[in-house]
Amino acid sequence: MKLYGCGNTPNPRKVKIVLAEKAIDYEMIELDLQNGEHKAPEFLQKNPLGRVPVLETDDGAFLTEAIAICRYLEALYPQPNLFGSDADDLGQIEMHLSQIESDLWFQVRSSWKNGPVLEQRGYQVAPEAKVFSDENVYAYYEKLNDELADKEYLATSRFTIADIILLVSLDFAIHYCKLNPDESLQNLWRWHGFVTARESVGAIT
Repeated sequence: MKLYGCGNTPNPRKVKIVLAEKAIDYEMIELDLQNGEHKAPEFLQKNPLGRVPVLETDDGAFLTEAIAICRYLEALYPQPNLFGSDADDLGQIEMHLSQIESDLWFQVRSSWKNGPVLEQRGYQVAPEAKVFSDENVYAYYEKLNDELADKEYLATSRFTIADIILLVSLDFAIHYCKLNPDESLQNLWRWHGFVTARESVGAIT
């Protein structure tokens, strides 16, 4: 099994944490995105969209999209369970994944696309859109802090894919968009420290 990615960019990082949680052996193939290796003809045969991650399975098939790859790994290696073991788990995990995508990650991406880094690289940005998305991110931080008041993990009583997706999204927001949660959001910071300390996370950060 081979994973094509680039360092700890968000989507490959999600897959690498799942691989580490499940102790799956794989070969990591690093691509130089700045030099366009993901757009080279050889790689486009693996993923015509020219994006990472790509998982090359043991039978030579190629899977793209982080969540799809993670679901594939869950089906092959059911333990430890990350996507839900019963109806309640499944519902809670899927609900939180949807909320993270719409209320956090979509907003963080907007902040990134309209932020100073891409502006300095010559991209056209919309500063007013960044202001709006930043406000939405901070509002979601408040919601998370309230929800995590009496919880160790986000969706269920154990570590799941919801925690992985939230961690990766939050770290990108903090490190690349400078969208730091306020220090007063102690529940969110406690959760962040607790999850970051996991062996599967520390092994690839």
